[in-house]
Amino acid sequence: MKRRKLKSFVVPLMYVFSIAMLIGSVYCIEKIVNQKSFQSKNVDAVEEVNQEDDMNYSNEVPTINTEPRISRPYTNGEVKIVKNYYDYQADNSSQENSIIYYGNTYMQNSGVDYGMDTEFEVVSILDGTVTEVNDDEIMGKTVKIKHSNDLISVYQSLSEVNVKANDTITQGTIIGKSGKSNVSADLGNHLHFELYYQGSVLNPENCYDKLPGELK
Repeated sequence: MKRRKLKSFVVPLMYVFSIAMLIGSVYCIEKIVNQKSFQSKNVDAVEEVNQEDDMNYSNEVPTINTEPRISRPYTNGEVKIVKNYYDYQADNSSQENSIIYYGNTYMQNSGVDYGMDTEFEVVSILDGTVTEVNDDEIMGKTVKIKHSNDLISVYQSLSEVNVKANDTITQGTIIGKSGKSNVSADLGNHLHFELYYQGSVLNPENCYDKLPGELK
């Protein structure tokens, strides 16, 4: 049996092919390693960003405004307006319904009168300090409270009073009960409520649910 001799060009070709295979294998291995390393770095970077976000969120302070808004001077849902505040810009009919007649004199109503058939609790519209408690023959029992931003609330025609001068009270504190007054005897049981801001009288109906700093 004769042995075939490899042709002269075959051996170098096999060497070249082997070297190419080796180089290709090294390239593939290096690419796989680099991809794994890149993915690992990305995961670390994402975790780093998430950690920084968590730190930022944990350091944030809520900025919700917790200042109370002006509430109504009563809580009973059956209470209704029985005489409106006198508005110079209102129509004639509304102005006529805002006039008080007492002692042969017509007066413009400087507040709002709230009433119902039975007595109801009267509450403070905001935190504040009681500055005056009076029992007037014409206006009935009266309580005056000073709040922040030079806001003053006045509660008149009360049948009873539960606070005294210099008391510090919170919003919703029961300061007394509705009653009657000689100046508005025709209204029966009611609360006469006035609101003053920086010395000027305001229509209370335009002030509810507002912050003291939003008043004009």
